[in-house]
Amino acid sequence: MAATTHTVTNQAPPLVGYDVFTADRALAEAVERHTAPELVDEVREELAGLGRTAGSAQAQEWGVLANENPPELRTHDRYGNRIDEVEFHPSWHRLLGKAVSAGLTDAWGRPAGHVRRAAGFLVWTQAEGGHGCPISMTHAAVPALRTDPALAAEWEPRLTSHVYEEGLRPAAQKGGVLFGMGMTEKQGGSDVRANTTSAVPLSADGEYVLTGHKWFCSAPMSDGFLVLAQAPGGLTCFLVPRVLADGTRNVFAIQRLKDKLGNKSNASSEVEFDGTWARRVGEEGRGVRTIIEMVAATRLDCVIGSAAIMRQAVAQAVHHASYRSAFGGLLVEKPLMRNVLADLALESEAATTLALRLAAAYDAAPDDAEERAFLRLAVPAAKYWVTKRCTPVAGEALECLGGNGYVEESGMPRLLREAPLNSIWEGSGNVQALDVLRALQREPQAINAFLQEVGRARGADHRLDAAIKDLLTELSDLDGIEARARRLVERMALVLQGSLLVRWAPPEVADAFCASRLGGDWGAAFGTLPHSLDLASVVERARAEV
Repeated sequence: MAATTHTVTNQAPPLVGYDVFTADRALAEAVERHTAPELVDEVREELAGLGRTAGSAQAQEWGVLANENPPELRTHDRYGNRIDEVEFHPSWHRLLGKAVSAGLTDAWGRPAGHVRRAAGFLVWTQAEGGHGCPISMTHAAVPALRTDPALAAEWEPRLTSHVYEEGLRPAAQKGGVLFGMGMTEKQGGSDVRANTTSAVPLSADGEYVLTGHKWFCSAPMSDGFLVLAQAPGGLTCFLVPRVLADGTRNVFAIQRLKDKLGNKSNASSEVEFDGTWARRVGEEGRGVRTIIEMVAATRLDCVIGSAAIMRQAVAQAVHHASYRSAFGGLLVEKPLMRNVLADLALESEAATTLALRLAAAYDAAPDDAEERAFLRLAVPAAKYWVTKRCTPVAGEALECLGGNGYVEESGMPRLLREAPLNSIWEGSGNVQALDVLRALQREPQAINAFLQEVGRARGADHRLDAAIKDLLTELSDLDGIEARARRLVERMALVLQGSLLVRWAPPEVADAFCASRLGGDWGAAFGTLPHSLDLASVVERARAEV
């Protein structure tokens, strides 16, 4: 029925039917920068195809449906048999299937694998963030399993497969598998050495039975899990399959699903082990050292996932302002709104540029000791800062849409609820800050590599030079270092971002970032950039063309 009281005007069209990858200039440039010339065309075509799917109406509908129809736990079948299965909406499986077929669990063995995978993760999780959890953990399980060549030979081809098959069956019968991780327990949280789950050896070498619990176990529908438990020799890493080789279900009792703030499409659970069969990964007593590479890789995905949320939030805000008129002109042309949008765009581009630099370091790390040392400091510093910036960016971008942004149909509330997640998962802010301190105190090669990296831009911007000098002063003074760890790590991340933008971003972007984040010409809220900067160019660079 046609409206008789008014005509609908001055509403921005939906941001749909566009290439999420190609429209993101900062991301596209980073991929080209960190990819060998002979591979650039192949990688660009691959990511543009994924970008077109991510920006399609169909993928956006999958994201909405997966969140509106969260997973449901089925502990028993109709006859009373324990089954511990989680049921998902078909849209969840479509999202996962596309992620797997696009190679988002396959980074460790192909050229430019981490760069192309990180870019794909950043693009595809803009359609829906929750399903990124099992994708991330499956990808990150590979380096941990490589501590045991036999286990790696058995499981790595399944983990890196481009085939997604839902349902619980013996792993050998599936074309590809997903992995989860179980570390935290009720009494310890991030202090995993307080874990009480016990592991008792069986007669067969490397086989154990576990008894205990995990307070947070995400993606419990996965085919296998890496978990920590107390063996006779100390805290140890184990592989727990959901289904044993003979087809029987392993003991994996899902007590309940967590009712979370956001991340609704993804199942996070509490699980109990009671005579659960497990295979040891690595040596007894070296569980943290074994699983730490998995943790580091998932921490990088927290950075990438936050960059994805920020990018989608900024794209939506700039898109809205480019169509919405108020007070005699388009919002995007109003000086104050332009300042807000430019400020948000700076945060997004800095996060994306840093995320892809870390992915490139992962590609180089097997043959480059300096890149490995750089990652040791840069990953926790980036994880600390980028994930913390995500929530204020999402909130401010929502406000750019006004009341329209506060309603669910805009998609902005879903971004805002998802935003705090990556700052909490894989170690919250204090854990990251303390990890940076640990590296500073124990691994001098890490700080040397970090300073070498930021020093590559020295002399290009006086504000960056001054920030590097101040950082060196802070690093030389260890008095009260733990109490000021957050301040130090924040400064490290900002100096690193500034260095990368000065080297690679357009001058107007680097100038605005250094003036505000490093030079101190900035307020306590977004939209307080110096008015003399070229803010129009910064905003235009962030606009997603449909």
